[in-house]
Amino acid sequence: MLQATETQVEEDILTDIVLEDEWSLVLFNDNHNTFDHVIHCLVDICGHDALQAEQCAMVVHFKGKCTVKSGEYDELAPIFKSLTEKDLTVELNA
Repeated sequence: MLQATETQVEEDILTDIVLEDEWSLVLFNDNHNTFDHVIHCLVDICGHDALQAEQCAMVVHFKGKCTVKSGEYDELAPIFKSLTEKDLTVELNA
């Protein structure tokens, strides 16, 4: 019985570590950026293809926000900075 408990604790710790490394970059709707500008930024900065960028822009328009990229903080932080410099409203969430 002790061995099963130790295994469960190890699994719980590993799950916590994995979840902490997963960050989301969320783009929010605004009233001043054009679809073209948003799509251009998603292609150039996030590495989306044109269709993916257009779909994200549509989701943002109709739903108010969209997760445009997920990954580790160190990967997403410079993307976050670049998008904010392009006047997009973004948030980086753990």
